Amino acid sequence: MKTEYRKEYSHILGRDMEYKIYGHAGKPVLFIPCMGGRFFDFEDFHMDATWAPWIESGRVQVFSIDTIDNETWNNPGGDPRQRIELHERWLHAVVDELMPYMRAHNTYCNGGNFGGKWMSFGCSLGAMHAGIFYFRYPDLFDKVLGLSGTYLAAECFHGYSDELTYANSPVDFISNMPADHDYISKYNEGQMIFCVGQGAWEEALLFGTHRLEDACRAKGINGWFDYWGHDVNHDWPWWYKQCDYFLPKMLG
Repeated sequence: MKTEYRKEYSHILGRDMEYKIYGHAGKPVLFIPCMGGRFFDFEDFHMDATWAPWIESGRVQVFSIDTIDNETWNNPGGDPRQRIELHERWLHAVVDELMPYMRAHNTYCNGGNFGGKWMSFGCSLGAMHAGIFYFRYPDLFDKVLGLSGTYLAAECFHGYSDELTYANSPVDFISNMPADHDYISKYNEGQMIFCVGQGAWEEALLFGTHRLEDACRAKGINGWFDYWGHDVNHDWPWWYKQCDYFLPKMLG
C-alpha cells in the first residue's frame, strides 16, 4: 500500500497540520480519528488493513487528518466559547486550507481527474466530525460512514450552547432545517450510513444515533441507521467488522 506523510501550515490555526495519505488513486476519503486521536491512528489501530481491498485496488484514497479535540471537544475545563470557536477554526482549516492540497494530490494521482466528491469516515467522536463535514458541506461530500457517534454537541459542552455549538450539532440543525432547504435533496443524492452497537460504552452514542435518525426521518432525509447487538462494544474490533460489512455496500 502506498503511503505518504504531508504537513501544511494553517494560517487559520497558526500551526502545522499533519496528515497521511493511503493509496495511489480513487475516490477521496477523509478519515477523522477518535477523540484526541492523531493522523497516524488509521494505521496504528490497523484500520488501513480493513480498508486495504479498496485502497490497494485504487477505488479509494484515504486522507487521515489530525484533530485538536483535546483543546476543543475534550477540554471540559476550558472556556466553552473559546473551545467551540477553536473547533470552528479547525473545521475551516481542514476545508479551506488542507482539502485544496488534498484535492490537487488526488487529481494528480487520478491522471488529472479528481476522484469525485469526498467520503467522510470516523469512529466515536470521529464519527461526529464525519457527520458534521457531510451535513455542513454537501457540495463537497456525498458519502459518510459514522460508527458509534453521538451527533449532539451537548454531549461535550454540558449545557453550554450558542450559534457555533448549534452549527456543529447535526441533530439540532437538521431538526430545525426548513422542509424546502436545498441541502435535503443533496443529502438524498448521497449515501449516509450511521451504525452503533448496544453493548459496553455505547449508551450515549446509541441515544445520539437514534436522535439523528429521528431528525432525518422527520425531514425526509434518507439514510441507513443500523443498530447492532448488545454484545457490540465501543471498540476497534467491532468497527473493523462494521467496515467489513458496510464498505462493500458503499464502494462496491
